[in-house]
Amino acid sequence: MKAIKSEMAGTVLEVKVAVGADVKSGQEVAVMESMKMEVPIVATVSGKVTKVAKQVGEFANAGETLFELS
Repeated sequence: MKAIKSEMAGTVLEVKVAVGADVKSGQEVAVMESMKMEVPIVATVSGKVTKVAKQVGEFANAGETLFELS
């Protein structure tokens, strides 16, 4: 299993991909808010999204999985 993880602690503001979507490394997949700043989350691996682990409004710690890919 491949995963896209949160680079910092923050709240998910926007999820830009859904289960079944093909994601390429470098593609923006979500937006998070941390310390009043909006930060884009970019895929570090390519694959098909099999799970969206965090939804809009949920908090994620640094290193926590946001998306699982096959």
